[in-house]
Amino acid sequence: MSARALGRRSKLRVRSRRWLIKILSATHLALYRLSGGRVLARVAGMPVLLLTTTGRRTGRARTTPLTFFRTKGDLVVIASNGGADRPPDWFLNLQADPRALVRVGRERFPVSARTTTADERQRLWPSITTKHAGYARYQRKTNREIPVLLLTPEDGG
Repeated sequence: MSARALGRRSKLRVRSRRWLIKILSATHLALYRLSGGRVLARVAGMPVLLLTTTGRRTGRARTTPLTFFRTKGDLVVIASNGGADRPPDWFLNLQADPRALVRVGRERFPVSARTTTADERQRLWPSITTKHAGYARYQRKTNREIPVLLLTPEDGG
């Protein structure tokens, strides 16, 4: 197979993967919302939250289901994008505007997001990958360092 054909095949694989992720995410989001957070509240043994960011180009609300961890009152989310070389859109949206809304079950509250410092990430990463080894696999798949974010509730959420 020629290098050109391999390149087309690789691009098709990336597009297909992104399409599949979008379909699965939209389905997850709909079921979570309809059930008040009772259906699909956990994935791969981890709790799920709904993160609503402001689209950096459109200014429209964008909601994404994400697995999360808790630490010292903050929620921890991982911008893995399944190990893709491109960060997830929600992460790029938070870089443009760190204010967001979180829904955990029926509870909703505003948060302020920030990427962990190098020291914080180094401290948190072993615990994250111990609880879910998939994140270590995602890190091995990409050349970018997968960001770890802290979502700090703004009003005691």
